[in-house]
Amino acid sequence: MYYFPEPPYFLMSAGLLAGMASGLAFEATLKQSVQLWSKNRSTRTLANLQGLQLLIPFLGMAGGICVFLASGMEIFGFPKLLSYALALPLTLLTGWLVWTQLGKLLIELERGGSQALDLDSFEQ
Repeated sequence: MYYFPEPPYFLMSAGLLAGMASGLAFEATLKQSVQLWSKNRSTRTLANLQGLQLLIPFLGMAGGICVFLASGMEIFGFPKLLSYALALPLTLLTGWLVWTQLGKLLIELERGGSQALDLDSFEQ
């Protein structure tokens, strides 16, 4: 007789909580760095914004999301290996896209200040 394995509800919850906690740390670090830059208007501060101080919470957020996605697929009956084989590239691709977009936004912020990011000014 075949028994279904116990769904990884704990891993799903832990991945979600780890992603959320790292996301809050990422948000706080990013806000603090941008506020420091806005006081100084130093290009060095903004160029170093994507350093290790911001990368560590970002990687924690990506890791938590990867575990959350893989555990969610396991709950729906996917094998563990296939779940992680799908969740890992999806998380890596999404994380890379978000990280590069953050870099482009920081460059725009450095060039034109916060007015460069004002999307309401593009009225048609």
